[in-house]
Amino acid sequence: MTMPRLLYGYYERRLAKELRGQPIPGHVAMVVDGNRRWAKQFNASTGHGHRAGLEKIIELLSWCQEFGIRTVTIYMLSTENINRSKEELDVLLGIIATLMDRLEADGSISVSAMGAPELLPDYLANRLVRLTQQASVEATGTGPEKLHINLAVGYGGRREIVDAVRGRLREAAAHGEDLQYLAERLDVEDISRYLYTSGQPDPDLFIRTSGEQRLSGFLLWQGAYSEMYFCEVLWPAFRKVDFLRALRDYAGRHRRFGN
Repeated sequence: MTMPRLLYGYYERRLAKELRGQPIPGHVAMVVDGNRRWAKQFNASTGHGHRAGLEKIIELLSWCQEFGIRTVTIYMLSTENINRSKEELDVLLGIIATLMDRLEADGSISVSAMGAPELLPDYLANRLVRLTQQASVEATGTGPEKLHINLAVGYGGRREIVDAVRGRLREAAAHGEDLQYLAERLDVEDISRYLYTSGQPDPDLFIRTSGEQRLSGFLLWQGAYSEMYFCEVLWPAFRKVDFLRALRDYAGRHRRFGN
């Protein structure tokens, strides 16, 4: 084992020790950014970068399980990303499908997908719908609590809010509610009930890799009071040390929730 690896191992253990007894986020939202830039550093293909990013997601989930985090939401593909070149998009969609299959086969987690199935190829849209339905059934069952994963695929934060409003309006129409009456009484919970993450806690901690410091439309409603952590590391190079630093930063903050 090389000296840098020895030092990182020591630093990991020290950070983990510091986190004992400290507040740990129940729900972590991740923007896993930087796959293409990471691949470019090694003169590798974009597909190689995306595949490395997939393996890093698997690592991330094991870290979350280790620290008792219960929900992870991962931004995989935005509605804007669908406009990428067909060659890159085909590779990326295939990798996302592979990830969905691997997660679905893991009995220690439950998986749901959120986004707009109609924007995706049938093979991926069908997986998205199936996973969401399966997660809904698991949520009503008994047994040990699993780590729950939300995969945001073909996702846009503004679109999610529009879909939630549409859902509430459809409910009103189905029950013969007066729209003027609804408009006067519409509140936050009316919208929250129809979000893709309905019934789940809002994210406590929002992490974005690659040095970019923006939301990019991710969880615009749910992230209103999330703690933000921006990391310079490109996603495939994200280490457990980087994750522990984010958890330590979160533990040291005083959450005000707008107060």
